[in-house]
Formats: sequence, structure tokens, C-alpha cells
Amino acid sequence: MITTFPPVILASKSPRRQELLQQMGIDFRVVLKDVDESFPAFLQPAEVAVYIARKKAEAFDDSLQENEIVITADTIVTIDGLILGKPEDEQDAFRILSLLSGKTHEVITGVAFLYKHKIHAFYDSTTVYFRGLSDEDKWFYIRNFKPFDKAGAYGIQEWIGHAAIEKIEGSYNNVVGLPTFRVYQELQKILADK
Repeated sequence: MITTFPPVILASKSPRRQELLQQMGIDFRVVLKDVDESFPAFLQPAEVAVYIARKKAEAFDDSLQENEIVITADTIVTIDGLILGKPEDEQDAFRILSLLSGKTHEVITGVAFLYKHKIHAFYDSTTVYFRGLSDEDKWFYIRNFKPFDKAGAYGIQEWIGHAAIEKIEGSYNNVVGLPTFRVYQELQKILADK
């Protein structure tokens, strides 16, 4: 098992992803690049998450040092074929939470590593069971937790995760924003192949 990693760049401003990588014992620095996150309309949800993660990684190909590895990720929430991104405002957050209320949805995180000019990408999916939320619950959450930086307008680690999520199937950390078990396993694979 590899426990010493080459220099790692995390291309994410998400404090949740940063915290998860720290908890994994991986030293990293954060470097951000502007990337167009649009995607072809014909892609399936899992393909969208991987497509965007790959685009984020590709942005580093010309600036990466020989021994550095870039980690990028993109998390989406999908229900009934719809891809739910980050809410634009309170009304949009309310609309998204209304779509999720009392239903099951999928949280998909696409992850890409750029190492030695090669991209290795994968995704992880978690099924989330939401109980029905009253309008009062939705407004309480939106006004107190301001979920505008979160796909699907919620953070499982916040109040709503305790009060509204009945159960999940899959990785909890995937819902937070980074499927840490898969990340660790996939890092082991690509570093063993160097």
C-alpha cells in the first residue's frame, strides 16, 4: 500500500473536498483554474460528472510539473432524469428541495486524476432517500444553511442530513463531495503503475 504520495494539487474550492482529503492524510495545495462546465446534452448523468471532472483536469496539462498529480471532481444530483446543479438563489433552492422531497435520488461524483500527462477518471454513485419536507422545513434549511454552493441544494453533513435523509446506499463521503474510498483505491492503482 502506498502511503507517500507525490505532490498533490486539488483543483477545487470546496471546503468539504479539502477537509476530506486532509482526513485521508494526503498533503495537497489548492490551485484553481476557470473551466467551462457546459456539457453535451446527450450525456447521461454519470457521464456528465466524469466529463466535467476530465475538463477540469485537462486545464492543468500544460502547467503540471513532472511528479505532480492533480485531483478534480464534479458532483451532481439527479432525479427522474434531471440533473440538479447548485441553486441560483433561495427560490431555486426551494424548487430543488421540493423536487427531492419524499423521493429517492442519486448523487454522482466524477473524479479525474492527471498524472504524467495521462487522465484517469471514474465516478461513484450514492442513492439517497429523502423524507417529505414541509415548506417550513425547506425555508428553515435554506435561510439558516444557505446551500448555494451545493449540488442539489443541500449538504448531507448539515441539519437536513440529520432531519430529512432516511438512509443512503453507497458512500456517505460521495454525497459530501468526494468518494474517499474510491479516490484512495484509484490513487493506489495509478501510482503503482508508474
